[in-house]
Amino acid sequence: MKKKNSIELMGVWRRLGTKAEILYSTTFSSSWSTPLGLSRPLSSAASGNGQAEIMSGKPIAKDIRSRVAAEICRMKAATGRMPGLAVVLVGNRKDSHTYVHLKLKACNQVGIVTSIVQLPQDCTQARLIDVVSSFNRNPSVHGIIVQLPLPQHLDEEKIINFVSPEKDVDGFHPLNMGNLAMRGREPLFIPCAPKACIELLLRYGVEIIGKNAAVIGRSKIVGLSTSLLLQRHHATVSTLHSFTKNPEELTRRADVVISDVGAPNLVQWDWLKPGAVVVDMGMNPVKDPSSRHGFRITGDVCYSEAIKVVSAITPVPGGVGPVVISMLLSNTLDSAKRAFGLT
Repeated sequence: MKKKNSIELMGVWRRLGTKAEILYSTTFSSSWSTPLGLSRPLSSAASGNGQAEIMSGKPIAKDIRSRVAAEICRMKAATGRMPGLAVVLVGNRKDSHTYVHLKLKACNQVGIVTSIVQLPQDCTQARLIDVVSSFNRNPSVHGIIVQLPLPQHLDEEKIINFVSPEKDVDGFHPLNMGNLAMRGREPLFIPCAPKACIELLLRYGVEIIGKNAAVIGRSKIVGLSTSLLLQRHHATVSTLHSFTKNPEELTRRADVVISDVGAPNLVQWDWLKPGAVVVDMGMNPVKDPSSRHGFRITGDVCYSEAIKVVSAITPVPGGVGPVVISMLLSNTLDSAKRAFGLT
């Protein structure tokens, strides 16, 4: 009976044929997912040989920003208008202010018009909803970001629900997340971090279809949406979280390991399968007296150990991070194109 079920399942996948390929190819524009020139092709089934490929996101980000800027120039020439992004920042968190500064700087470099509203730490929920609603009604705003996390007295889910799905360039609205989860439906926007993660894997020629993937963390910003997106690319996905027993046993079976839990050096070499591909999306400040700032940024994966075992790995910083911001630019451009009736 078990053998018969297995044969029937294989038949189902064969009958999917072209449909499966379409689901795979429509997540991103094929013209943007141009493979990089690598010293050797990567495979998530390769065996570790001590010469891991370093998957830098900087050349990918540079390429995407260049293409976004060129499209915005054409848009301005054709319509006289440009994409607009509105950012709402609440409170005094230094990391949030830093992230917003980087996003605004990137927007200005490619020609996206930006506006920002900064609200105090004790801002009321009603005031925040008013600000979001005003951007929803503004036709010159094509994308809205409410920088997370919000102060604890504010209801993040309720605020996210107030962002118009058509302007939800972060991709967190329930409509966009729900459509990402449902086969046969397409979200208006894919969250930037998982979109960047998959784009990086595609650009470096990493095989995803049919591979075992372990995603460490299940936040809606990264973990949950990355798991959903990997499934769209026909990976077999295990999602690990704080209640997962013996997580290292699951990661050791994975061809692709993706982590974003905010735990420095959580993933040691013995968590990894030889030849695996690792995408480290953790950004953790660690005290370092020798650093000019008194700290350094490290990922969730012990890089110095992992690089000896895996076939490819992202550095921290300089890996997925630059691509994430580029995907925000891409989502904002897509929103403006829809608003202007451009293809």
